[in-house]
Amino acid sequence: MTNLLELVANGVSLGLLYSMITLGFVVVYKATRVVNFAYPAFMLTGVYLVAVASPKMGFVPAAVLGLAATAVLALVAERLLVSRVKGGDHHGMAILTIGVNIVVLAEISRRLHERVLPLGAPWDGHVVHLGPLTLPLTVIITVILIPVLIVGMALVLRLTGLGLAVRASVQDAEGATLIGVRLRRVSAGAWAVSGVLATVAGIGLASFPNPGVSLSMETVALTAFPAAIIGGLDSLGGAVAGGLIVGMVQVLAAGYQDELSFLGLGLGDVGAYVVMLVILLWRPSGLFGTKEVGRV
Repeated sequence: MTNLLELVANGVSLGLLYSMITLGFVVVYKATRVVNFAYPAFMLTGVYLVAVASPKMGFVPAAVLGLAATAVLALVAERLLVSRVKGGDHHGMAILTIGVNIVVLAEISRRLHERVLPLGAPWDGHVVHLGPLTLPLTVIITVILIPVLIVGMALVLRLTGLGLAVRASVQDAEGATLIGVRLRRVSAGAWAVSGVLATVAGIGLASFPNPGVSLSMETVALTAFPAAIIGGLDSLGGAVAGGLIVGMVQVLAAGYQDELSFLGLGLGDVGAYVVMLVILLWRPSGLFGTKEVGRV
């Protein structure tokens, strides 16, 4: 039972970090109808800067630097590249983000090589004992902090002018323009926010018990994409639900690998995609996604 509870706690923590990544996908998609495949590059850039700068200036200033850098990187990608695609070609924009991801990751790969950089977070290496449970302090911080960030983000989108502008542009872009909503600002803000979310998730994913910042984090970011599909690409609540589902499936499948060996090795790596396929067969728009209705 203790092992199961520890796996559940780790699964919830991982799922919440996946939710941060998924929210980045959803925010950009809601504001611009573009699937941002450059997200792994944003995340890896942010945590790489944190790991490099932390020994020189301390963790908190390094984290602020990483958050600001990824916000700027995402904003530059949107302003200089994505926004210049004419005619609302969302497929072309998505392909362009793949190119951005390849270029940025190539530069990070050149600098990082095969090294694993310690993040330098003050909670690294610490564990918490809760009765029979022994959990990394990272798990406790994640379970407390990430829900606060998610609720805060939901309140901003619901109660502020920026949130109203985003919701208006999603419902009717042309109508939103007529009432004074500046779609370019909405798009730029969504991309900047997605960059910040990428680094927040990356800091959690690179913290203990994980060894640190490495190129393998690119795969972790892509694993969160099925979570966005499972929850629905246009649903913030779906992003959270999808992230939690993927996190739990991944951790439980890995934790009970011996009992599930008849299904083959590496079930934890493919479990998210299996769940995604099952959900798509049942609900093509995702669990909480908006169903598209068209006249024929």
